[in-house]
Amino acid sequence: MYTFSSKLKTFSIILMALGLLGIGYGFWTAPKDIHEVENIIASESHGGHGEVKHEVSDAAGESHSAVESHNEAKEASEHNEHLIHVLHQLQNKPWSALYVACIFFLLVTLGVLVFYAIQQVASAGWSPVLFRVMQGITAYLPWGSVIFFIILVLCGLHFNHMFIWLDPEVVAHDKLIAGKAGYLNFPFWIVRAGIFLIGWNLYRYYSAKNCLAQDESKDDSFYKKNFNISALFLVFFIVSESIMSWDWILSIDPHWFSTLFGWYVLASFFVSGITTICMVTLYLKSKGYLEYVNTSHIHDLAKFMFGFSVFWTYLWFSQFMLIWYANIPEEITYFITRIELYNLPFFGAVVMNFLFPILILINTDFKRISWILVMAGTVILAGHYIDFFNMIMPGTVGDRWFIGVSEIASVLFFLGVFIYVVFTAISKVPLLPKRNPFIEESKHFHY
Repeated sequence: MYTFSSKLKTFSIILMALGLLGIGYGFWTAPKDIHEVENIIASESHGGHGEVKHEVSDAAGESHSAVESHNEAKEASEHNEHLIHVLHQLQNKPWSALYVACIFFLLVTLGVLVFYAIQQVASAGWSPVLFRVMQGITAYLPWGSVIFFIILVLCGLHFNHMFIWLDPEVVAHDKLIAGKAGYLNFPFWIVRAGIFLIGWNLYRYYSAKNCLAQDESKDDSFYKKNFNISALFLVFFIVSESIMSWDWILSIDPHWFSTLFGWYVLASFFVSGITTICMVTLYLKSKGYLEYVNTSHIHDLAKFMFGFSVFWTYLWFSQFMLIWYANIPEEITYFITRIELYNLPFFGAVVMNFLFPILILINTDFKRISWILVMAGTVILAGHYIDFFNMIMPGTVGDRWFIGVSEIASVLFFLGVFIYVVFTAISKVPLLPKRNPFIEESKHFHY
């Protein structure tokens, strides 16, 4: 049995505390009205805005023609709309930072759950010694689901402006969004979210329960139950994952669409999930646990990390290249925004998620060296966080982005919760599923 060390537990609590303080600071420092926004813009332009205000004030006392008055009123209205727009962007920033970190850790856990289900359905002989690691990681799913669902509800209650289609005024003046109102409306949206989260958590609960029950069983009945529910779960997952990616990420940019988007999101969190399994496994091995996990198991995990990094790149390039080459205005705007305003994170994600892993993990020997895999895994996880950052931030904060206190604190908080929940779960059950039909094959897996 694994013992959750007091040092790691304390470390996770410190991460949560620092994260909460930083998250609170981000919300506290966000501007509350357009007057604060005016001051921010004025400070950014080194007083230029103040000069404009004096010019308008001086001109207000002069006589104007009807046309000039109309133009001034129009300019004032446009200026006010711009200030409100910037206010919404700056108020969105701490919310968006929290949202990116929350959905990233939630979907990483989901990726682990899907990988586990695939192993069950495939009757894989190499992986059963890793099942308890996977189940421990997926213990975060209920906690992440509750936090994420609360954030979605707060979005629907207009605590932020991340999903513009939730604003009735926007819908009333936007024909394209209004045409999608039958699908993009809060009641239907939140019900879908509830169904998806409950469905994923039900599979996680019953699959873990059956796996533990199999240890005490005299036959393979619980293993067969897991096989059946895993097959059903994968069908449910592949449908819910596509809809989830539209609902929770794509609808942040409701004027844009991509037929590859669901697969793209899947590739991102799936490779992150496999990387997380590898990282947790290496940590437990370094502490003297998982005696039957050998370099062949680690090598297989590294192969999956390498393979799905290439798969993510294939989807990234396919989505980008086809849209860029077609050059259709309503499609290309999505990438122009990211290239012009998010140039470093947009192309940096490609370096971190493709160039780095392919250069490191293409070597067979490197796939068996722990410190190299930890380094590669850290870069991959950071790169896919940046990938989610790129998918969400441009539609919520526009050009008002930077990785600051809110972003770092949100990652620290969810990382702390993740470590605490996962290693607590791992410490409560034996690390070896004794009665799995393939456990002996897995224990002696070598090539």
